[in-house]
Amino acid sequence: MEPLPLSGTLPQILISQAERYGSRLTAIREKAYGIWQSYTWQDYGRYVRKAAMGFKNIGLHRGEHVGMITGNHPEWLFSELGAQAAGGITLNLFTSSVSDEISNTLNRIRASYVVAQDQEQVDKLIEARGRLSHVRKVVYIDPTGMRNYENDAWLMSYRDFLSQGEALDTENSELFLRELKRGRSDDVAVMITTSGTTGIPKLAMLTHRNFISIGKSWLNAIEITPGENWISMSPPAWIVDQMWGFGVALISGMTMNFPETEETVIEDFREIGPSVIITASRFWEDLASKIRVKMSDSGYIKRKVFDYAEKVGRVLLQYETERKGIPLYLRILHQSFSLMLYGPLLDRIGCSGFRGAYTGGHPISPDVIRFFRAIGLNLKQCYGLTEAGGIFQVQPDREVKPETVGKSLPQVEVKIASDQEVLVKSEANFAGYYQDFAATEAAFSDGWLRTGDAGYFDGDGHIVIIGRKEEIIRNKDGAAFSPDFIETRLKFSPFIKEAVVFGEGRPFITALINIDMGNVGNWAEDRMIPYTTYTDLSQQQAVEDLIFQEVRTVNTQIPEEMRIKKFILLYKLLDADDEELTRTGKVRRRFVYGLYLKLIEAMYSNLESLNVTGKVRYRDGQIGEIETRVQIISAA
Repeated sequence: MEPLPLSGTLPQILISQAERYGSRLTAIREKAYGIWQSYTWQDYGRYVRKAAMGFKNIGLHRGEHVGMITGNHPEWLFSELGAQAAGGITLNLFTSSVSDEISNTLNRIRASYVVAQDQEQVDKLIEARGRLSHVRKVVYIDPTGMRNYENDAWLMSYRDFLSQGEALDTENSELFLRELKRGRSDDVAVMITTSGTTGIPKLAMLTHRNFISIGKSWLNAIEITPGENWISMSPPAWIVDQMWGFGVALISGMTMNFPETEETVIEDFREIGPSVIITASRFWEDLASKIRVKMSDSGYIKRKVFDYAEKVGRVLLQYETERKGIPLYLRILHQSFSLMLYGPLLDRIGCSGFRGAYTGGHPISPDVIRFFRAIGLNLKQCYGLTEAGGIFQVQPDREVKPETVGKSLPQVEVKIASDQEVLVKSEANFAGYYQDFAATEAAFSDGWLRTGDAGYFDGDGHIVIIGRKEEIIRNKDGAAFSPDFIETRLKFSPFIKEAVVFGEGRPFITALINIDMGNVGNWAEDRMIPYTTYTDLSQQQAVEDLIFQEVRTVNTQIPEEMRIKKFILLYKLLDADDEELTRTGKVRRRFVYGLYLKLIEAMYSNLESLNVTGKVRYRDGQIGEIETRVQIISAA
């Protein structure tokens, strides 16, 4: 079989793959109502063609923008590639975004059309309808609950959208191929909102060439065969699923699998047996916490056996990291535990089929990496950013070092600037920020993309990321460190959901901590500790003592100048709707600092507690107030 020509546009590659694999290979699977529905590559190509003609039918012109508020479903792929085939540029938004957030972003790009997942997303658009003068039509995918909207000409069902597209294709069969051929590799394919941790998110423009380039780099780094399973579980608005879905999976012939719900992901893992997974660090942190909590609640013998088995795995991992010969007794012990414990555990959490598991996005604690690798899961830390086309730094097999992000992919150059900033150069680097020439110019230095992260090469050529340059903290004595270094280690605790560290120009380090409601709640119930709300639970004396011990444990593992001296258990969870987190779960540090300045200042005073009145946004959008008293806990 002739090799696939890796040039042109993403829709052009799809049509080539549809001709190449036809109905022989499955391109997409989706689980609905407990049953897996499959689409062959021929189906994939046919639905994209219908979507492209659907867009032409409703009036999409080349170069216009299409907003997309969809979940992980095949219609996301059909709509995005269909719009691009018709000459459109797509922008995915998070389904968790509120109405104002959605309307503001759609207005920034003057979106002509929007594809919405369901009634919830349509309601957000209708709420902002008066401010969306550029949007000519909204296409909704899921018809559930949409009966009362049928007479609204602004709205169109996905079924009608495809049906009318198919009719246009029958009437003018040359139109699709004519539009498809007009596409060029340097055309902008997608715009993606940056994380916005330090301000208003920018809109990064990525071309077809960018996605194809990052896909080729991954294929040159790891062996992927057509038909291998990958499971899509990160939001389509995040660069990782865009990079993999349209870069790696599309050009490699992988099968994309969409789980039914977040709650069924583990079960769906077991049914599909994906060989590769790449997702956010929060998924692995939460999974590690669940495993460790369940083991701590098991019987004495099981708990001790697991602790010993994990210790054996960590010792073996240390030998591998240091490239030392592994003693025979250690190999035998590890193989025994693999049969008796590691294997069944990995099978139970649906991870037994992974030959490669990757974590990206926010930095992850090395302890999480060690934990999973100790029990036999090949979890590796990655590094990348939206502007670089996604993940470009990966730990190679047999060279995994938990503290690093590994080596750059083939066709990617990385160097460290004199001020320790990580710079990257490749064809995957983005085309620029939408309507922001100054920010685009500032993003590059002599053709190298400035990541904004500080790092260095270790002795083996791996990159160690220190943290965001602008977030490096210097205490009163001038000692510099990254908050991420401390925060990721705190979050390895199964009882800590989020932590934000402060100390710029201060005599010592402090932290605001969110407890993990599920794990701490179970811990409290096992000890007959009554509570009602998150606020009530977080301010229980027993919970304060529990987190105190977790913080003290972390303090013993880090240098003296980085140790936390005081902390407060926050009375509410940090929330993206309150602008405290980005939609990908990253802390907006400056915003949090300003919002909770009174609490932070109190930790640098002689106060032992503080009365606070805080705002909380409920699911219906209403804002209420919380009045409580928080304790300032000394960890020194």
